[in-house]
Amino acid sequence: MTTISFDFETSAFSALRLAPNEFAREMRVAAAVQWYVQGIVSQGKAAELAGLTRADFLDELYRRKVPACQVVPEELADEIHGV
Repeated sequence: MTTISFDFETSAFSALRLAPNEFAREMRVAAAVQWYVQGIVSQGKAAELAGLTRADFLDELYRRKVPACQVVPEELADEIHGV
């Protein structure tokens, strides 16, 4: 496993009212959600990056009001019509 370290001013933790370990978890989950939204990673990979099960990641998407399905209507129509 690889470890990545970041240096933050103490005020960064108070901005979100989180303890350092909670702040680190939030950063990890937020990054995974953002990369999923951008289509950079799959749902499964995002869950892994977030340190969550896929079911828990889906719950996290729901809490953040992020659609779990990232297919746009045009892509869905193409799939339905076999294009």
